[in-house]
Amino acid sequence: MNLAPDRFINRELSWLEFNERVLDQAIDPALPMLERAKFLAITSSNLDEFVMVRYGSLKMQYAQNAMQRDPAGLTMSQQIEGVAARCHTMVERQYSIYNEQVSPGLAEAGVQRICMENATSAQLEAADRCFHQKVLPVISPQALVYGQPLPLLSGLAMHLCVRLRSLDPERPFDYAIVPLSGSISRMFPLPVEQGHGYVLVDDLTCHFIDALFPGREVLESVAFRVTRNADVELREDEAADLMMGMEDVLESRRESKPIRLEYSRGASDEMLAFLSESFGLRQRELYAIDGPLDLTHLFGLYGLSGFDSLRDEAWPSQPHPLIDPSESMFENIANGDLLLIHPYEQFEPIIRMIEEAAVDPDVLAIKQVLYRTSGNSPIVEALMRAAERGKYVTVIVELKARFDEARNIEWAREMERRGVQVIYGIRGLKTHAKVCIIVRRQADGIVRYLHFGTGNYNEATAKLYGDVSLLTCDETLGQDATSFFTAVCGASEPQAMTKLAAAPLTLRRRILELIDSETMRARQGLKASITAKLNALVDTEVIDALYIASQAGVKVRLNIRGVCCLRPGVVGLSENIEVVSIIDRYLEHARVIAFHHGGNQQLLISSADWMPRNLDRRVELLVPVEDPKCQEKLRECLRTYFEDNSHAWVMQSNGSYTRRAPDNADSYRAQRKLHEDAVATTNRRRQNRPVRFEIHEPTS
Repeated sequence: MNLAPDRFINRELSWLEFNERVLDQAIDPALPMLERAKFLAITSSNLDEFVMVRYGSLKMQYAQNAMQRDPAGLTMSQQIEGVAARCHTMVERQYSIYNEQVSPGLAEAGVQRICMENATSAQLEAADRCFHQKVLPVISPQALVYGQPLPLLSGLAMHLCVRLRSLDPERPFDYAIVPLSGSISRMFPLPVEQGHGYVLVDDLTCHFIDALFPGREVLESVAFRVTRNADVELREDEAADLMMGMEDVLESRRESKPIRLEYSRGASDEMLAFLSESFGLRQRELYAIDGPLDLTHLFGLYGLSGFDSLRDEAWPSQPHPLIDPSESMFENIANGDLLLIHPYEQFEPIIRMIEEAAVDPDVLAIKQVLYRTSGNSPIVEALMRAAERGKYVTVIVELKARFDEARNIEWAREMERRGVQVIYGIRGLKTHAKVCIIVRRQADGIVRYLHFGTGNYNEATAKLYGDVSLLTCDETLGQDATSFFTAVCGASEPQAMTKLAAAPLTLRRRILELIDSETMRARQGLKASITAKLNALVDTEVIDALYIASQAGVKVRLNIRGVCCLRPGVVGLSENIEVVSIIDRYLEHARVIAFHHGGNQQLLISSADWMPRNLDRRVELLVPVEDPKCQEKLRECLRTYFEDNSHAWVMQSNGSYTRRAPDNADSYRAQRKLHEDAVATTNRRRQNRPVRFEIHEPTS
């Protein structure tokens, strides 16, 4: 096999390539303008997290071993330089799109950002009232003491730096900081003749900055944001109490080293020198922004009422065709396994199952893993209600879920107060599996009702993320799930499982065995194929196994939404491997894998991507889908994704992507097809539903 060192793509550059594909949605003329603004906001949010975590991690690794190389052969220094250069290019493109397309397009459609220098007299009068009534009473400037370090400023928070004529004749300038985050809105409405007008709080405060410094000469005010390194992990071997340890991590993140400074491009040389020296940043970590800082404020425009024409048509989630709302979820599941494709099919049955379990007198226990949840989670509320009713409720809450730590800590404490047995996972690992077990007493004995998923128990993101759910009461899966849960909760030796595979124990081995099995069949001249839909493909051992399979003649089709470190289509290495990526209105999040397996196709869903962290450092599950109806549905879903010629990007061997376009054929959009299929199924069910006459009984 070709084992050249360039057989891998750098992970960080691959992620930036993914964010570039998302950014391309913002220039798609086929999309309504608020959708384009939303994608611009998404790329901004994505880049914030990337810089905090991945760039921050590179900086830390560089300090430990500057000459360490990644699987693609790049040193830490080369990675840092390459990532920084690509980030700068991306930011320049973001603001070019904002200034030349999105902002003018929104204004033309009636959503107008008001710049104070161009404001009308009526707008200036309204802005004056707004500032003095809603902003000035809240904010407080902080004078900086010459020669002293800056106060601790929150990462990603909006601030103004103000340069003043010094009162000390021995130095020319004084400086002050004005925090603009917290409880202050980023946007305030201003009057316009038609549509919606708004001003950003940083623009508003800069215009009225003199009101904050009476008697002083203000020379300059500049908006800026500092980004801090968020790659701060808990040293579990040093933490006596996990919850207290995670609270320390959150505090450490607030105090971690700055790694990026964004500032308004018009800043003077004196202002830039002051800020960069104060934060100790190099030139490559300084970002001059030609427009409003932090484009995530565009999320706030997306929900404006009265502008439906600027958004995509609604695609309401549909009820599952085999779920009878007149029967309990337990009756529905007992009738046969149920596979749900979200968000085209509703997430409500999963919520309903847990809510019914909370009040069902025959339910004895509920066991569930919670990685990320919503702010007002009906699932968490149902679990607490079940515990209060005397049911045995055990929940594994992953406190180490990055950026959801604070919410999970709050939920964990509340559940403990209300009688839930809360487990904080396994030392040294993140518990990322998506599983719920409901133990129910029935006439024929104890039955375990199960939910396995590829996504989180979050009803909000279930409307935005493409995921898969499996509902079953399969006895063997129930036994496996119970063994899995017992091992995780009891810190005991894991027992062998019949159908499930779990990371970090058997999942990697199971995937490699299935790949090797296809390779062996291909070498024997038999049909062999591998189809996988994942968020990320990074693991070098799995990639090398796929290369070997390709050279044996296995047809490998990969649908990888984000990072892909495999090089497809390289002669002598991967000519039988195709990689596509779907970027559309929903975030593709499902992990679905299919192996031909000698004609006895193996179909599986998983919580794990093919990354070292998922296979080796997380608790994950790989779940077989065995019911013939569910298998057919899953096969059709996979087929749909690979036929997309509208929103699919084809990966090239150098790591770049080319958008697939219809070639003398009708446009085929996978997400639209899945939605239309769900609607058609719902309509057929309604048409075929028997008519029933229900009489009104007389009341006694």
